[in-house]
Amino acid sequence: MQNRNGTSRRDMLRTGATIVVGIAGVAAASSARAQDEKIAQELVQYQNMPKDGQKCNMCAQWVEPNACKIVAGTISPEGYCVAYAPKEG
Repeated sequence: MQNRNGTSRRDMLRTGATIVVGIAGVAAASSARAQDEKIAQELVQYQNMPKDGQKCNMCAQWVEPNACKIVAGTISPEGYCVAYAPKEG
């Protein structure tokens, strides 16, 4: 069955489904891009050892068990980088 402008219900459903799939694809790409926007370890002089008593698990950017909010890759809780910011409190 077609409406006044010659578009069938099937065509409208197909178009709607394509739009939904497109939106889901954009959302997934945005999420992946956010993960890729972390700073490379080399750029923040990351090391696997603490420096002057400062270590990753004492930093405001630390994420259990082995990650950082701003530095890419696997992070040691005993590590250190120049982006170190002590936790408040």
